[in-house]
Order: sequence, then structure tokens, then C-alpha cells
Amino acid sequence: MLPVTNPVAIFLIVLVIILLAPVLLNRLKIPHIVGMIAAGIAVGPYGLHILDRDSSFEIFGQVGLLYLMFLAGLEIDMYHLKLNLRRGMSFGLLTFFIPMFMGVAASVWLLDTGWITAFLLASMYASHTLIAYPVAARFGVTKSPAVLISVVGTIIAVIGALLVLAACVNIHENGQFQATALLWLIFKLALYGGAVLYLYPRLTRWFFKGYGEKVIQYVFVLALVFLSAWVSGMIGLEPVLGAFYAGLVINRYVPANSSLMNYIEFVGNALFIPYFLIGVGMMINLSVVLSGNTLLTALIMLAVALASKWLAAWLAQKIYGMEGCDRRMMFGLTTAHTAVALAVVTIGYNMVLPDGSRMMDETILNGTVLVILVTCAIAPVITSQAATKIRVRTLSEETGGESSTEMRNTDHRERILIPVSNPITASSLAELALMMRLRRSGSKSDMLYALHVRNSNSASSKAMGQNSLKLARAAATGADARMEEIERYDLNTTTGITNTIEERDITQVIMGLHRKATVIDTFLGSKIEALLRSTNRMIAVSRTYIPVNTVTRIIVSLPGKAQYETGFRRWVLSVASMAQEVGCRIIFYATPEQIPLIKGVIHSQGIGVRHEYRSGEPSDNLTALARDVLDDDLLVVVTARANSVSFTPDLAELPSMLQRYFARNNLLVIYPSQFGETAPLPTFTDPLQSDLSAAPPSWWSIFRRRR
Repeated sequence: MLPVTNPVAIFLIVLVIILLAPVLLNRLKIPHIVGMIAAGIAVGPYGLHILDRDSSFEIFGQVGLLYLMFLAGLEIDMYHLKLNLRRGMSFGLLTFFIPMFMGVAASVWLLDTGWITAFLLASMYASHTLIAYPVAARFGVTKSPAVLISVVGTIIAVIGALLVLAACVNIHENGQFQATALLWLIFKLALYGGAVLYLYPRLTRWFFKGYGEKVIQYVFVLALVFLSAWVSGMIGLEPVLGAFYAGLVINRYVPANSSLMNYIEFVGNALFIPYFLIGVGMMINLSVVLSGNTLLTALIMLAVALASKWLAAWLAQKIYGMEGCDRRMMFGLTTAHTAVALAVVTIGYNMVLPDGSRMMDETILNGTVLVILVTCAIAPVITSQAATKIRVRTLSEETGGESSTEMRNTDHRERILIPVSNPITASSLAELALMMRLRRSGSKSDMLYALHVRNSNSASSKAMGQNSLKLARAAATGADARMEEIERYDLNTTTGITNTIEERDITQVIMGLHRKATVIDTFLGSKIEALLRSTNRMIAVSRTYIPVNTVTRIIVSLPGKAQYETGFRRWVLSVASMAQEVGCRIIFYATPEQIPLIKGVIHSQGIGVRHEYRSGEPSDNLTALARDVLDDDLLVVVTARANSVSFTPDLAELPSMLQRYFARNNLLVIYPSQFGETAPLPTFTDPLQSDLSAAPPSWWSIFRRRR
């Protein structure tokens, strides 16, 4: 019997749709978002009527919409967003006022509506939903200026549309416009925004410090999102705005290259967002929309909705000097109407005029449904086409030719070794390694290795090693990264690590700092000191008291001749990548000669991170840092092996100084690699100045020439 009412059968049908829509439509080169909406039309009450749009679709659909907006805010690169903030606000004004003007004019002179109805409809045209944002994310172009400008424009347009909606409702209820009501709404908006901006980062940092289990963190993040959405609705705004704002605020505490982010994306894309899209399709009644006078009204509304958004994107392209694919990207992201459009037409439909008629009749209601159907169908297609071209352009700009590509792949090929011996620290070390690696497309040679070395066959030693490796692998798997587990029996730990480095061609080692067991123990410990003498690869020794994604600043201190070391470029990129993942500032304490080289390395790789510089003598750095480093900071100390280019007698006292002044601080000690193949160091003014065809100079020739 149709429609299906059994909960198990309903959920099964939805899962089959979620499974088959992408599989079938990928062969037709159609975004699966369109397939979800089309499937909703087919199985809904206005199609085959296999399913009713019952309370489950109401709940899951609303959750899916909030989840979609939350993900849009969470996946934004805040560094690049700030760089495009001014252009985004200008585009927001364009994509708000142009649809408002065209919407009011079309409603009054073509649809013959009243002025209040005209402004209500215009607010529907001005607003939009980032329904096509997952398409841009799938193509990896979310850092594109066109995408970031569209995101900022969305905030401006939605807030403006909601303010117009509130003003229209106020006029209808009171018979005249009351400025005090609108000012009160703006005041509540400012109070709400300030409270979330102040409280959410502090609550998130406090919770993540005390609770490291990812499921608990996931539930906590969702609770914050829905709290923000609920409060947003309580003060007279749309919950979607609250969910999007919550994603922006807690963005930096959920690194893109983390297991928590992978969980959030997986649950949303696998269940909640498809539920929302299917629910949108179930609301569409094609037979009513395509009948008689309704079709003419719907076509006028659709023409205004599409033309106004396209005109705003075209003007933005011309003003900012962008390309055609950027215009199509901005148009694709800002053309879909769902949440606010439904809210506007529902409010207008429920408003009764003095003569007993509705402010928005069924003709406008069904016309809005057609606008939702068409815009939601074409937005992913346009976005997909634009994203393909932007992706090709971005890759071309990043590689800059075949020789440059070969140099990058050789210089930045990463094979990271993570020695683990304690289950307590295995996960945190793996997460640190994930943050320090460079995220590049096509990096098939990159690999993570978790290593446990034992020199005993006891059951307890085997169990501890296997548990440590399991936890490290779980952290990598959660972040969708490849990791190979290595358990070996060897003479001692140092020998096991050294042999693994040579066997696997490891580029860097990330390990934890030991705990001093006796008075005669050194700061680094005998194992690390022996490892430093046994290999010339980069070694990073970590000691963190708080999760790395909760640090507020990364402070880097380096010796006076650090730029002459072979591994200079690699450690700069590793630290900058970590800062980018965490989303915090990075402050370099360096000499005037080192600063342009550090800037050049970061700039040439295109890493979006806030970096600052403090100039001074290296011998004074640690003394000054003892007063400046806070409990929530991460201190990165770049040092050198004995007899290396940058080694000085002062560095021999470094371990004792770290123990004396930074015993309670988060610490990362880096020993750069030596005597390997070198890559020419770019400068900030001309990062590609080097001759790529020339053989790289040896470290000794660089040292003699610089001296």
C-alpha cells in the first residue's frame, strides 16, 4: 500500500536514493544534488506518492539545511576570506540591492501586487542559499577568490533580506513602519553576534583541552551549532544564519586535515544533506506550477531571480577584473533559493489583508516553488562547470611548468616517520604529523609510517606496541590519510629508528620528548641524542600539554645561520602548514637576513597563513621569549646538530635553557636535515628567481659564498 508508512521501509528508500543518485548521475556528468531533488519529486506526494513528506523529512530536512550552512562556514579558509573581505562586502551589496530593485519593479508593474508584497518578494530574490558549495568543495576551489567573495556576499544578502522581511512584517502588523522595531532587531543581532564570537572560542578551547575523544568532540560541536541556530531564530533571524556563523567562529578549532573534520563531513554528506535535498524535491508540485496563469507568474519570478543574480555577478566581475569562470562561479553559488525563500513566501501566504485576501496567494506560492526547483537544479551545474576551469587555472598557476612541477615533487616529497611507544601520546603525535605535512594534489609518494621498536618479546611489550600503532593508525584513518604500521624487534630503539629511516627513505621524523626518570637524564634523553648522531634527516621533538588545534599562537625561534642549512625550506613549510591547519598566527624571531627568505618560502608555496616577524639577535631570543610565551602558545625552537653550518657554542646550552625557562610550555624542537639535495631559496620579492635547470649548489659552497 502506498504511501509507505513503515519507518524502516521509509529509511531504506531514502538510503537507496542516496546510494543510486550519485552512481547513475556521475555517468551523465550531472551533479548528484540535482538527482536528489529530482528523486524527491518522483517519490514525493506530487509524483509517484511512494512517500509522504512527514515529520521525519521536516526534522531531517531542517537539520540537513543547517548542516549544509554549518559546513560552508567550517570549510572556509579564514586567511583568504579576510583577504577578500572588502570585495565580498561590495559584492554582497550588489547581490542584495540589484534583486531588491528589480524585484520591487517587477512585482508592482508586472504582477500588480501591493508595495509590501513587492518588498517581500524582492527580499526573496535578494536572499540565496549556498546549496552548490559542496560542489566547489569537491573540486578543491574553496580558496578561490570567486568562492570567498560569494560566501561574504551571502552573509550580507541574507542579513539584508531578513531585515527587509522584519520591516515588512512590522508594517503589516502595526499599519506603519516603526524604526524602533528595526533598530531593536539590529541591536539583538549585534548582541548575538558578539556573544557567540566571545563565548564559542573559549568554550571550544576549554572542552577540547579536557576531552580528546572524537565522538564527544563531534557531539559538542553539533550542540554549539544548533544552539547558535536556535538563538538566531529566537531573536527574529533565520536559523541558517546562526548555523553558518557558528561554523565561521569555530572554524580554526577544526583543522581541515583532522579526523574530527572528516567525521563532520562524512555524516553530513552521507545522511543529513541528502535528506534535505530530497525533502526540497518532495515539496514541488509540477502539475500546479505548469498550469495556466501560474506558469506566467512563475516565469516572471524566475526571470527576475536569475537575471538579477547574474547581473550582480557580471558587475562584480567587471569591477574586480576577474575572468568569465569567476563570474559563473559567483552566479552559481548565489542563484539557488531555498530556506529564506520558503520563509518569505510562507509568511506572506499567512498574512491576511483587511479585505480577507492573502498577501501572497497560491499563484505566487507555486511560482516560488518553480523558482526553488529551477535555481536548485541549475546552480550545481553552473558551479561544476566553473569549478572545473578554476581548478585547471589554479593548478597551472601552482605548477608553472613541467620543470617546476618536478622540482616541487622532488623537494617536497614527504615520507614521515612517527615512532610511538606510549598509547597515551600515539594519537597526538599522529595528528601533529598530519598537520605538519604539506597538502598537495597528486602526492602519491607521500606516506606516513608509525613505528614501534621493541627489544623484548614479553606479552606486555607486544601489547603496548600494538595498541600504540592502532591508535596512531586510527588518527590517520580518521583524517583520510595513508599510514603504514611497522613493528620491529631490534637491538635498541635508536638502531630500529635509524634502520627504518634508511629502508623507507624517510624525509622527517616526528617523535615525543621523553620524561626524565632520573636526575642524570638529559633534557632530550639518550635515545634522541643518539638518533641525532645517527641520521641527517629532519627530526622534530614534541612536548604538548594541550591539543595542537587549541593553541593561539606559534612562536618560532631560529639560530643566526639557519638559512644555510639544507633543510631550511622543509622545516619552514612544515611549520607554516601546521599554522595553516590550526588557523593561528605564526611569529618568527629571526635576523634581518632571514626574514625575506622565510617570506619567500611561504609565498612561493602559496600557504595562506598570518605570519609576523620580530628582528633581533639569536642569542637574545630565548631570553625575551621566556617573558612572551603564554600557556596556550606553541614554542618552536629550531636548533642544529654539532658541527653543522648554523651550530654555535650557544646552542650547546639550549637544552638546559629550555628545561629552565620553558618547563611548562608547549614545545617543538626541530633539527633540520643536513647534507641532502638542496633547493634554491626564493626571496619574497621574486620567489621564482632561481634557474631551475641548474644543478643545486652544495651546502659548503653556499656557506662560503654567504660568508
